Amino acid sequence: MIQKLETIKAKDHAGNLLFLYGDDVAANSLPLNRRELQVLKARRDEKRDCLLVFDRLPFRLYILSFDSEKPAPECQEKLRRQAMNLLKRLEEDHVDTIALSGEGILPEEMAALVEGLMLADYSFDRYRSKEPYHLREVIIDNRFLSASDLESAQRLWNRIFWCREWVNLPVADLNAAAFADELASIAADLDHVSCTVMDKKQIESLRMGGLLAVNRGSVDEPRFVVLEYKPVESETLPTAHCPLPTDRPIALVGKGIMYDTGGLNIKPDDYMQEMKSDMAGAATMASVLFAAADNRLPVHLVALLPLTDNRPGFNAYAADDILTMYDGTTVEVVNTDAEGRLILADAIAYAHANYHPSLIIDAATLTGAAVRAISTFGIAAMQQGADNPMTLLKLVGEQVYERIVEFPMWSEYDELIRSDFADLRNCGTTPQAGTITAGKFLAHFAATTPYIHLDIAGVAYFSKPQHAYRAGASGYGIRLLYAFLQMQDMVQS
Repeated sequence: MIQKLETIKAKDHAGNLLFLYGDDVAANSLPLNRRELQVLKARRDEKRDCLLVFDRLPFRLYILSFDSEKPAPECQEKLRRQAMNLLKRLEEDHVDTIALSGEGILPEEMAALVEGLMLADYSFDRYRSKEPYHLREVIIDNRFLSASDLESAQRLWNRIFWCREWVNLPVADLNAAAFADELASIAADLDHVSCTVMDKKQIESLRMGGLLAVNRGSVDEPRFVVLEYKPVESETLPTAHCPLPTDRPIALVGKGIMYDTGGLNIKPDDYMQEMKSDMAGAATMASVLFAAADNRLPVHLVALLPLTDNRPGFNAYAADDILTMYDGTTVEVVNTDAEGRLILADAIAYAHANYHPSLIIDAATLTGAAVRAISTFGIAAMQQGADNPMTLLKLVGEQVYERIVEFPMWSEYDELIRSDFADLRNCGTTPQAGTITAGKFLAHFAATTPYIHLDIAGVAYFSKPQHAYRAGASGYGIRLLYAFLQMQDMVQS
């Protein structure tokens, strides 16, 4: 989709036009005659959030009405979601180019609509023989967005696009080695980004017992990818809101299970469907780092991405195995389908020991318990020693509408992951509190580093269209973490 800025005079525009209308005070500025205004008023009295279409042959005029009196985050999210309905109507009308204007609206409201169109317009097309409908061009009234703001947003949206593309790809075409190679190729084209890809022998030399164990059932070798973005002070954007980089980065750890069969505890029935998405955490964290580099955010980042698939073949690891992790912790395997926390544990311990980060954040499609607890409406999160960063992350989540529910990390939960034969179990002793015990397990490996765990199992991949997303990968969490990184000056250690 091409997005560009132009001066648009709604009443004189020769082309398909969408007019964003949120404030009744602006009624006189609407490009409508008296009869059309009456129709709009009647519809708006019935329901504020609505879409009306008027013929301006050979073009059409679309009026998108919304309730501007709602709280700003809710109002903007409504616009993102209305973008999906708008896109469906444009497809019905065979419209592939549209101009966006309005009156009495805020720049943030126009930006939310454009963002919603971008999110809704994405679909996973590369295996289709017939090209589906997409918007070709969106022209935005330059009264509402500056060129620099649009370019910055476009770079972020591009990273969301690629995250969704990676997560949607089947493992046959994107295994651990292929994904690592692609990440290295992207990093090579970015300023101030380095990439280290460790193969199986190097992972063995690090004694990453979790990553190696999960990989034992697969013909494809594992990879451990470390991306680092360290901006140069003189090249940071003058409008940035973050402190200058320090020697203590923020570490972003992402679960990279390229496909999850469950291992020897193989998944039943259709639970294996969509398990190509089990690497969404790694795709998310790589995309966040790349977006920060694209827009030169002045924050030092390291992304640590353990990559493998989980198969029941060869010498697959088994329940009752006892693993020695990177930091020396021993772990009793209770269930081989709780593999994500094993590879994350090695990466978190590596981050703590080698980078001494100011904060570790992980993202993982980790537990079905998170979905059962809060459904597909947000992220289940926990923290250890990171009260202030978590508070900021929750506030940012409300603003961008990628919301967080914080679960407790009470000491009593430690008892549920104690083992009679090793330091820890990889699953709780009861089926209750599955999301929390997973977070408790991972927090052990962060040791004294402030730590936040994000369980994105409910939002990383949608089985059917939801909100501003079509079915498939969503890229949910990228906007959240990017906005959080922009606001680092508000974090008090």
